[in-house]
Amino acid sequence: MAKKFWPPARARLYNYTMAYPYLHLAHAPELKGKDWIIFRFLEIFPGGIAWLTLVGMVLVSWLAPVAGAIFIILFDLYWLIKTIYLSIHLRGNWKRLRHNLKIDWKERVQKLCWEHVWQVVILPFYKESYEVIESSFQALVKSDWPKERMILVLAREEKGGEGTRETIWKIREKYKNQFPHFLETKHPVNLEGEIPGKGSNAAWAGREVKKYIDKLNVPYGDILVSSLDIDTQVPEQYFLVLAYHFLTVENPHRTAYQPVPVYNNNIWEAPSFSRVVANSGTFWQMMQQERPERLATFSSHSMSFKALVELDFWQRNMVSEDSRIFWQGFLYYKGDYKSQPIAYPVWMDAPIGRNLWETAQSVYKQQRRWAWGVENFPYTLFGFLKIPEIPLRKKLYFTLIMFEGLWSWSTNAILMFFLGWLPLILGGEAFNSTILSYNLPRATRLIMTLAMVGIITSIVISTSLLPPRPEKTPRRKYLYMILQWLLMPVTLIFFGAIPALDAQTRLMLGKYMGFWVTPKYRKTPEFIRNEAMRTAR
Repeated sequence: MAKKFWPPARARLYNYTMAYPYLHLAHAPELKGKDWIIFRFLEIFPGGIAWLTLVGMVLVSWLAPVAGAIFIILFDLYWLIKTIYLSIHLRGNWKRLRHNLKIDWKERVQKLCWEHVWQVVILPFYKESYEVIESSFQALVKSDWPKERMILVLAREEKGGEGTRETIWKIREKYKNQFPHFLETKHPVNLEGEIPGKGSNAAWAGREVKKYIDKLNVPYGDILVSSLDIDTQVPEQYFLVLAYHFLTVENPHRTAYQPVPVYNNNIWEAPSFSRVVANSGTFWQMMQQERPERLATFSSHSMSFKALVELDFWQRNMVSEDSRIFWQGFLYYKGDYKSQPIAYPVWMDAPIGRNLWETAQSVYKQQRRWAWGVENFPYTLFGFLKIPEIPLRKKLYFTLIMFEGLWSWSTNAILMFFLGWLPLILGGEAFNSTILSYNLPRATRLIMTLAMVGIITSIVISTSLLPPRPEKTPRRKYLYMILQWLLMPVTLIFFGAIPALDAQTRLMLGKYMGFWVTPKYRKTPEFIRNEAMRTAR
């Protein structure tokens, strides 16, 4: 019988966790005995394998350079095949996204019975500026959805201080007549069993919304809830697209709905390396949308409010709530839960700081926070061990998918662009006099040249997704948008593999991370002036 991992008072508060205690489990210290050993092993495994791969490559290059060189050539071929495979998926989703943007979704929805569907939009925020929040609200005002069937929730953190109250007041005064159902929630500080962050804030807001919905007497099964990052700007037809998929999928209450995050709100202001990293994040989500069997929820996402209540809302004691809510559903419904790609964009911010160093720090920390999704690996596999009803085939499939993704993220770029040359450096004179040592750099260079197809695809798609050029931005910046992709080897290592290895190593060592909020900074004169005044206060 599974142990109860929460203190008795908390277990009484959530009957859900009494029946499924492992579904709100965060980390190994919450367990005891054999369960602690199993979970701790699963926490160590991803980082341990990553470090074993990297250290092993160094040792093999020194002690067995021939084997190391053969491995590098085979690995390069694997990388080439994978690049071509993913580029095909990327191009496919790009075509699908462009096609969906041209569709009249209102016409499609009106052919269905949709008058009962409600939208709940939860916008958790911490200390983001009025300008960032207002731009998101402007998009919501323009959205083509009956506002009398939309509940808008601005979820602030009490920890954010008095400045957040002023921001909400300004937003409320400007938009209160636009949204009949406008709620403000305040997430208290220092609640037991929580870590501060988007997940705990959204969960608090969700429970407050539930009270409001109960007064309206709207069935939970008629409600779609979207948890959006505060910088998210939705296209005009976004909620119609959501409703269409909600009304046409096979099992709407056991399905999450995932848009494509496109980090273009401030793309013309972002430095080149931030643009490359932001576009790479978008492209990865687009490729995953073409492989829906692998797709989990990420960042801004939507789901049935009925399912959210059954899952007891987002988990409050960990960081990656966006993907964790998917795995909560997958375990709770014993494998009968999926993420539905909608191939439709939401517009978000690329990380920007006040200078290049601040921007680099923001990009790195954001990538490390995303990579902290590695905490879902032990959580999910531990759940697989506890729930025999999930088919073994599904357990094995998702275990391999999760492991391969984590291992690739933290090791592949380092192997490709750094450790691949080690046999020549450490192999000694005996190896360097062989034909294999002569052909190794040539074979690697040829394979890397062929893999340029991935960069060409990236250039074409990223350029097509650009918003209109601001008036004061010179035309030559279009050229920079193309040349920026030469930075990809650097960004893959320093803003991809290294933060992923950082996150996996922290989990391996039991150094659990808290939630880091990506600062939202825009280089407009009004924003800079208001930010300076706010900081001075």
